[in-house]
Amino acid sequence: MDPLIETWQIHNRINLYLVEAIDETSLNDQSASKGRTVGQQFAHIHSVRMMWLKVAAPALLIGLPKIEKDNISKVILKDALELSEKAISQLFEMAIPSGKIKGFKPHATAFLGYLISHESHHRGQIILALKQSGHMVDQKTQYGLWEWGAR
Repeated sequence: MDPLIETWQIHNRINLYLVEAIDETSLNDQSASKGRTVGQQFAHIHSVRMMWLKVAAPALLIGLPKIEKDNISKVILKDALELSEKAISQLFEMAIPSGKIKGFKPHATAFLGYLISHESHHRGQIILALKQSGHMVDQKTQYGLWEWGAR
């Protein structure tokens, strides 16, 4: 497997690992500064993936669900993130010969960096919202987010 795609898939498994560690009721937690709930943060990650697919390869959007703000659950989030991960993996496969992602500069590796940076930022916001709401994820999960070789 191409390292670009493998890195993307590991990153997504880290997102799913965090979703799995959160109680369903904590999806409504919000940071002290308000903004998106925990569930809405994950939905946003999925939506941004879809936004890039619309620009770079609209055909890959087929079958990808939009997550409604008022209908968020762990099952919906996991299913959507798995589907959008597969679509982004296909986008990377398409980009390997040229190294380019339509609508993004400079190249596919930078696009991977962009996606990981964006989604990791939101994982940090999720963890902060959980902590401020009194629902901090356990220490095993906190360390597990950094165990890329095990995911």
